[in-house]
Amino acid sequence: MRLIAHEFMTLDGVMQGPGGADEDTSGGFRYGGWVAPAFDETVGEVVVGWFERTDALLFGRVTYRMMADYWPQVTDPADPVAQRLNTAPKHVVSTTMGAADASWAGTEAIIADDVVARIRRLKDAGDGELQVHGSWQLLQTLIAEQLLDELRLIVFPTVVGPGKRLFDDVARPSGFDVTDVRVAASGAVAMALTPAPFRTATYVVVDGKEVQIEE
Repeated sequence: MRLIAHEFMTLDGVMQGPGGADEDTSGGFRYGGWVAPAFDETVGEVVVGWFERTDALLFGRVTYRMMADYWPQVTDPADPVAQRLNTAPKHVVSTTMGAADASWAGTEAIIADDVVARIRRLKDAGDGELQVHGSWQLLQTLIAEQLLDELRLIVFPTVVGPGKRLFDDVARPSGFDVTDVRVAASGAVAMALTPAPFRTATYVVVDGKEVQIEE
């Protein structure tokens, strides 16, 4: 399976608390709910498109619990996001959750040890998309271990300052190829990125002309 992360992000790189004021206040975060003002029709189409391709889901504990409290309440059969979230197979990375905590329908496993190896086995187990949504701490592991096959972002035209950042503590530089871009009327920008080698270049002047030399 292809492992793909889906994230909402501010211009200054924060992914914390996009959906509401009380969604994630850890660290004293006070600006939750920054997605809604720019969540227009185009953004909605992009998000629905994400979930139409969901074959299985991988969550960190915090995001799992937040979604498990909210989405089962959405029973509207015409809501494609709720329908997929509530029925797709789910895997949770957590060292503290027990089986009784994994009450959301479709939850198949709690991954408490050998996390990287077990995620690799999930990737090797079949075809389709294994999707991550939110899950900040888990995402840091996936980035560090280079487990992501694709990153889908929607960048919102707002700045919030301190908060959980998508690329929080990068151990090594990396590049991405942008394979798709959509710009919403609200100013939000949706991007699909695949990992690529990190590249640098220097500009020098040769015979009076500016020339780029790739290093």
